[in-house]
Amino acid sequence: MSAQLPLALALPHRPARGRADFRVSPSNEAAVRLIDGWRGWPGGTLALTGPEGSGKTHLALVWADMAGAERVSAATLRAEDAPALVAAGAVAVEDADRLGGDRAAEAALFHLVNLARAEGAALLVTGRAAAGAWPIATPDLASRLSAMMTVRLDPPDEALLAALLDKHFEDRRLAVPSALTRRLAQRMERSAAAAAAAAARLDDAALRAGKPITWPFAKAILGL
Repeated sequence: MSAQLPLALALPHRPARGRADFRVSPSNEAAVRLIDGWRGWPGGTLALTGPEGSGKTHLALVWADMAGAERVSAATLRAEDAPALVAAGAVAVEDADRLGGDRAAEAALFHLVNLARAEGAALLVTGRAAAGAWPIATPDLASRLSAMMTVRLDPPDEALLAALLDKHFEDRRLAVPSALTRRLAQRMERSAAAAAAAAARLDDAALRAGKPITWPFAKAILGL
């Protein structure tokens, strides 16, 4: 039995990405409300923004499931892909802020935006900053993106940070008391990325040490 335990703990974690797995708090409820009410987006488009690890990909997955949308990374988008993507009736383009002046990718996204509008397809684009601040070199595309309704995922509040920690521990099959995650949330950097990193560090440290995750252990590993 004891020889099998490390093998079980070492299994790769599989993040739960369904609608029920997305933790809602005041910091993200506006975005969740718009995702749930996607049929009412002005012009059928929405720009979803927020810092790294804030939940943009999770919400894009939730929306894609609800709307039957195709998902594509902006950096890999090509103009010839647009008709098939729009034919699905809904498209999610992720990391549109990372195009960095790639003229071919920008031309492809511009074509997709125009085609989605012409065909009445819903379009979700994601990025870290507000769409008007994305480094887009094509003026017409920059104008189209800036005109979209935008909703931002704010940094998590303490309650959401604790819920994110709970989720990361669950994804990693770690039994960590909620009281411990609340104490962590009170002392950690308040960001979704920090929650993911803390769960990964504690998972790795507990596996190597063969110890359960307790408050003294977590405090020592994370330097709190």
